[in-house]
Amino acid sequence: MSRSGRTLPAVLFDLDGTLIDSIELILNSARYAFEKLGRVTPPDEEWLAGVGIPLFTMFGRYARDDADKAALIAAYREYQLEHHDRLVRCYDEVVDTVTALRSRGHEIAIVTSKSEYLALRALALVGLARHMDTIVGCDATRRHKPDPEPVRLALHRLGRGPDEAVFVGDSVHDVLAGNAAGVRTFAALWGAFKRQDLEPGSPSVWLERISELPSLLAATD
Repeated sequence: MSRSGRTLPAVLFDLDGTLIDSIELILNSARYAFEKLGRVTPPDEEWLAGVGIPLFTMFGRYARDDADKAALIAAYREYQLEHHDRLVRCYDEVVDTVTALRSRGHEIAIVTSKSEYLALRALALVGLARHMDTIVGCDATRRHKPDPEPVRLALHRLGRGPDEAVFVGDSVHDVLAGNAAGVRTFAALWGAFKRQDLEPGSPSVWLERISELPSLLAATD
């Protein structure tokens, strides 16, 4: 509960590009997969444009058939799993901010386009796993961001309505999913995308730094 007696909003976070900086790992894994299968590697900006949607959707754009897509994903995972712990870290101020939100009484969830297993591995690595009430990964829903289904599942698991939560994400896919689910969307500007990349989603709030989040939420108590 807040000081005014109202229930504090749940805070839903995207993971990659929002809480953790895994961009180098994502790009290296993609390069490795395409090179291993003897393919032309897409430009970095083209691959990054798909951050926020599931890997099988991304590779589906380049694969010749289902078997080819499976081979590309397997090669991507080979590099990703070997180098994950070396190339994943939190963005500045993330740990302190998430800890502050939890101490204040906010429920916290992850809504990510990676698997729940890999999301939990990353969260445990950076010391955030203990703060999470639920993790919604790409293996938990049939439809994926920018569809609102993952956001709605997180709300369902927390027992919250759309007016009782906010969604913080760094991609337009996050913003569109949150808006479609009816939650307030906070556009994170410290990740892989710039303001102009997110503007088409029309986020509710722009966040220059994650440390601004607790005070912005407190102002609505």
